[in-house]
Amino acid sequence: MTDSYYQKGQRRRLVDHLFQKGIHDQKVLDAILQVPRHFFFDTTFIDKAYEDKAYPIGEEQTISQPFTVAFQTELLAVKKREKVLEIGTGSGYQAAILSTLGARVYTVERIKKLYIQVTKRFKIYYPTIRNYFRDGHKGLAEFAPFDKIIVTAAATSIPISLLEQLKLNGILVIPIGDNSGQEMLKITKVSEENDFIQENYGAFKFVPMLTKKVN
Repeated sequence: MTDSYYQKGQRRRLVDHLFQKGIHDQKVLDAILQVPRHFFFDTTFIDKAYEDKAYPIGEEQTISQPFTVAFQTELLAVKKREKVLEIGTGSGYQAAILSTLGARVYTVERIKKLYIQVTKRFKIYYPTIRNYFRDGHKGLAEFAPFDKIIVTAAATSIPISLLEQLKLNGILVIPIGDNSGQEMLKITKVSEENDFIQENYGAFKFVPMLTKKVN
């Protein structure tokens, strides 16, 4: 797939739009500028890739709105070489943003069809990303602890296993709620005795984090 001057121009306009909406972390904006979002789109919607909207990727899942991706990424405050776990690979776009920021990315997807699709995509464009077909509620204990964890689907409660997989001073960014309302939380581990600080960053809309058996 190509990345044309036109599409690069669309990304510049998207970055300007995100800045106007309040995303001011220059590293995050640079990553949005670098990553071709259209690489992660179904061909049906590819001409919509640089709109600030979520779009279907199949299996009742979506590629997140760019503002949401940027907002969660800004909350994570990713540093180079940090080990970051993503729960909900989806299209792979969020993982690509994290990788572009210099993170060592581990990502989990529980829908087999999406996992197969994104595995092919990563091999071509982002071969350093490590992706797994797993239940996201369980995280990746064998690679813990993580500096940062990001969840890209709404959970009804905070999975204890993810909190347990954070390093000291590590950050978990997760939307919590159901179809009646969801809120973005940033949770920071502040002691080895598993003490946490929780901050609320307002209302967002995500697809629900799956609770049924991995398929």
